[in-house]
Amino acid sequence: MYDPTSRYYSLDTAIYVTADGRQHPYTRRRVLPLGASLPLFTDAVVGQGERLDLLTARTLGVPEAFWRVADANDAMNPFDLTLEPGRHLRVPLPQP
Repeated sequence: MYDPTSRYYSLDTAIYVTADGRQHPYTRRRVLPLGASLPLFTDAVVGQGERLDLLTARTLGVPEAFWRVADANDAMNPFDLTLEPGRHLRVPLPQP
């Protein structure tokens, strides 16, 4: 259902059954890890006007893995991470 690089790839699918018997599949909730618990790959500095996907492409080689950096920095809103140029961000080791 999800691409292997997706943050939702490893989550189970469940089915909600309504009172009239209709079935609605959904993805179970993803529990966010504590950022400090993720093994550190590198520390990255946010450049002027840099987007999180560009920072992730630069450090991990995969722009779609931006969510890993968000997790490692305990960010509920990934856009907040690149608002301040010069900010240091934890970039975690890629994990399966």
